[in-house]
Formats: sequence, C-alpha cells, structure tokens
Amino acid sequence: MAEKSRLQKILAANGVSSRRKAEEMIAAGRVTVNGRKAGLGDSADPDRDVIAVDGQRIVRSTQKYYLALHKPRGFVTTMNDERDRKCVAQLVEGIGDRVYPVGRLDKDSEGLLLMTNDGDFANMISHPRQHIAKTYRVTVRPGISEEQLNRISTGILIEGKMTAPAKVRVLEQQGERVVLEIVLYEGRNREIRKMCEALGLEVARLKRTAIGPVRLGMLKQGAYRELSKEEIRSLLAESQKKGNETKNDRTSSYGRPGKRTGASFRGGKRRN
Repeated sequence: MAEKSRLQKILAANGVSSRRKAEEMIAAGRVTVNGRKAGLGDSADPDRDVIAVDGQRIVRSTQKYYLALHKPRGFVTTMNDERDRKCVAQLVEGIGDRVYPVGRLDKDSEGLLLMTNDGDFANMISHPRQHIAKTYRVTVRPGISEEQLNRISTGILIEGKMTAPAKVRVLEQQGERVVLEIVLYEGRNREIRKMCEALGLEVARLKRTAIGPVRLGMLKQGAYRELSKEEIRSLLAESQKKGNETKNDRTSSYGRPGKRTGASFRGGKRRN
C-alpha cells in the first residue's frame, strides 16, 4: 500500500514553501491533487498523485540546499509578488532549484536571510517556540537614553502584547545618530521597527547580521553562499534547546560602546 503524507509536508519537502505557508496555500484553494482542489488535513502520495500549486505540477527535489543570502534593501521576502516588486527569488535563480526563505526580513531591511528547500529544516528554524537568537545592527535617530535602552531589554507593550526581553548595546554614537546591536529571541513582524516607534525613535537603517551561529560576515549584497555542515548542525542544535531560558540570562548586562563580540566568520561557496 502506498504511503501517504500530509500535503503541507510534501510541499515543504519539495521546496515549494514552509509548512505554515503551505497550509495557507491549501486553505486559499491554490493546491490540487489529481485535478481536485485540496483541503487542510488532506494527504497524498507524492510518487503516484499529481500535486499542483496554482496549476503548476510540483517536481520532487532530490538535492537539499541550505543558503545564506545577503538581502539588499528594496527586495521583498517572497518567491513572487502581485505588485511586481523585486523578490529574493530573483537573487537565487542560479541554484537551478526552487528554494524559499526561512522566516522574513521586511522590504526596507537588509542583511542575512536563510533559504532552503528542506521543509523540516525550515520548520525547525523558523517555528516561534525555538527562540533562535537573531542579531541586528540598527541605526536610529535621534540619540537614545538609558531608559530607552532598558525598555528595549526588558520588553515593550506593542499591539497589546509585551515583547520578549532582548539584548541591546550601543556600538557607535555620531551626533544625532546612534548605532545599536539588538539581539531578539522571538519573530514578531517588524518588531524592532515597532519597538523603536513606541520609543519615539526613527530607524534609519536595519541590518540583520546573524541568525544563531550563522553570521553575515563579508558576504556582498545580493550574493549567497552555502551553509557549512557545521553551521547546519549548530543551527539545528540551537533550535532544539528549550525556549524557556531564564530571564536573567536574556537580560544580563550587554555592555556599552566597546569591542564587539562574536565568532569569526567562515564561509562556504559564494555566488555573486
């Protein structure tokens, strides 16, 4: 008897999207099995059934890709866009297979974005319960006070919900501009921009520099590289840690202007 799997798992395993995005596609009626519209909870046999998204049959992926992309500003973190805006998919066309973003980075932000066609990997890394640290370099205007720094580190009420404690430190101060390093442990949409807005700060530039142990390093804008086996192992190991770290660990003193910390960056294959 043929072995069937949930449709969202099949779509994710074949590089169509993450499992959560696949569920949205199914719910929107975009997925068919043998010509019939599929529903949430449906299963199929990827070896025997004809599974299509928006009328296009999916092709089973045989090779898994794990990429680090330096997303420039002005690109949306989608595979296609109804408004014909530039998409990150255009930056990885050289792969020759469909890969999709792990998580998101808004249009006006830049920096490290992971992409893959491995649905299980994407689910483990991006699921909210994993609390993988994401590091950002944020330039704000005007200056920032000690009270504002403390509020970022302890949590800010946004849309009726407190943000999780974050780490923050000042890297540079240049007149009316301050460069911060902020480390988040949750994945709320546009969280840093909303926190800064609540504090009366203008975000002039926002760049993600690390996701867990993976660092952006000197990767050029618009370029990508393959993750090393050690980076993949480290990401998966971090994703398996308990998300309920102690508050003291997350809100411990993170310093003031001074030497930056962090392991040196060692890249794999690059594509310009």
